[in-house]
Amino acid sequence: MSAASARTQASTKPAPSPALPTAEQHGIKEHSDGRFGYVPVQTRSARFKSVNAADFAAVTGREAVWKYSPVARFTDLTAGELDGSTYEYTVTDAPGVTVDWVGRDDARIGTAGLPEERASANAWTTFERALAITVTGEDEKEITLSRANLGSAPRAAHTIIEARPFSHATVILQNNGDARLSENVEIILGDSANLTVITVQEWNADAVQLASHFATIGRDARLKHIVVSLGGSIVRVNPAVHLAGPGSDTELLGLYFADAGQHLEQQVYVDHIAPHTRSRVTYKGALQGAGARTVWIGDVLIGPGASGTDSYEQNRNLVLSEGTRADSVPNLEIETGDILGAGHASATGRFDDEQLFYLQSRGITEDEARRLVVRGFLSEVVQKIGSRPLEDRLHAAIEAELAVTEVR
Repeated sequence: MSAASARTQASTKPAPSPALPTAEQHGIKEHSDGRFGYVPVQTRSARFKSVNAADFAAVTGREAVWKYSPVARFTDLTAGELDGSTYEYTVTDAPGVTVDWVGRDDARIGTAGLPEERASANAWTTFERALAITVTGEDEKEITLSRANLGSAPRAAHTIIEARPFSHATVILQNNGDARLSENVEIILGDSANLTVITVQEWNADAVQLASHFATIGRDARLKHIVVSLGGSIVRVNPAVHLAGPGSDTELLGLYFADAGQHLEQQVYVDHIAPHTRSRVTYKGALQGAGARTVWIGDVLIGPGASGTDSYEQNRNLVLSEGTRADSVPNLEIETGDILGAGHASATGRFDDEQLFYLQSRGITEDEARRLVVRGFLSEVVQKIGSRPLEDRLHAAIEAELAVTEVR
């Protein structure tokens, strides 16, 4: 067997791990009156992982990872056959950045993370070639990779973004048009790399996207990961970031605006593994229209070896009309007492009356005052993106949303 074949088997077809921890873990024992032998998963990192869709049970919607999702509307992505062939894309040029299709035997595949649910595993099982974006060079650079012709048939995709040691870049993944897509994105940062990854979802109204992003960050490297979800019927982008190198740092930002009937979901996982790591998570969204639904779940795990961790996560939702629903679930696990700080916050509500009164007292109409509050609320995330053309375009997109929104 060649070395490449061995790597392929190790990275894409690992032996399935136990779906549940043993009874000896954490000193937990089964109930004496039940004798069922069931011990629930005790920590976020212990979830079952596999690259094979057949290793996962059929999705029912009762699972922890699916209980907030309209699973009946995308069974073709969780249980059906997917088209894993290559697709059309356009990309801007930048020195030190290459974009190529690579085979499933590429050594990088499987190094950033593995699927924890069936849709992700189905895409992993099916994709034929991965699109690899490789960044080198210490000079700051920016590229935009756009997809707009994925079609309406169920499709799988796999993307690798590798930032070599000491490299510095911004990678924008722009999504438009029709899609029924399940995909995995692996983000790999070498030591002292500085990478910003921005994924922008401006799909057509009927599009469905289920995306799992996996990232591993090396020593003293920094990842800024930004999710912007504006278009599509169902959009679910779940980033999982592993702070594997000492001194590694991540900032996870999210911006979403849900209209009537839209389901926008993000399940965020930050895994502090190495010592002296730092993470900041800020997701903000607005909802308007009957049936608008957003879901944010934030899991932070500070492992036993992550001494000196500094972590904070927050989610804020602004409700603009009746008939909307925002679910916000922050979770924090700490397995060491030697940390700098850790915390989380979540809030969902209507307008602040004092803000509105202040603006109206200066001659601004109530309608415009409400729109100013929404702009300011969402602009906090937009202004942290770091790409001026994209920031301007997102400000314009927010203005377009507000132009057709009855803010009450």
